[in-house]
Amino acid sequence: MSTVEGHSGKLIFGKLGGVDIMAMQGRFHYYEGYDMKQVTFPTRVMYELGIKTLFVSNAAGGMNPAFKIGDVMIITDHINFFPEHPLRGKNFPTGPRFPDMHETYDISLIKLATQIAKEKNIRLTYGVYVGTQGPTFETPAEYRMYRMLGGDAVGMSTVPEVIVAHHCGIRTFGVSVITDLGGFDTPVEVSHEEVQEAANKAQPIMTEIMREMIKRTA
Repeated sequence: MSTVEGHSGKLIFGKLGGVDIMAMQGRFHYYEGYDMKQVTFPTRVMYELGIKTLFVSNAAGGMNPAFKIGDVMIITDHINFFPEHPLRGKNFPTGPRFPDMHETYDISLIKLATQIAKEKNIRLTYGVYVGTQGPTFETPAEYRMYRMLGGDAVGMSTVPEVIVAHHCGIRTFGVSVITDLGGFDTPVEVSHEEVQEAANKAQPIMTEIMREMIKRTA
């Protein structure tokens, strides 16, 4: 089970927007000591249960100067900085040995989210998510490096699960809640409690968008 505060580690079956869903209340993280097969096992279970679309969310540190704390960032792409690849080892028959990663985050789902946000007058940002192993938050120099490499936000999850989902042919839509900012001229210290607080405030916005997306794609 998950060992992180705020992640209860429950697997929930229910309805959202009138559609049957399966949800993870918290997830396994690489930094907790799990290996990649364990981190991505829930995604493979979802695939076996027939899941066709995966919605993922995370808390992330923003490096884009245009971002504000509490922003919801639609993930358009990612950069994988995890030291172990989730597809390393014998290839699962769910996908090819060398999967193409050009559209890891489904463009049609991004367009749908954009349309819904416009209708509801919700501010969205867009960017590239950098996935790192953690558990330390980034140093100012690391923030600047990731920004120079093309990243807009950085966090300690999501990328392994998304890679496995993509390998399984599951459409993926991802969002990051910008819970802290880094890499700027003025250093900003951050705590896990502050990250949780910012994420909780943004939760209703994410839920509203995802509920409507699920309703329209069902």
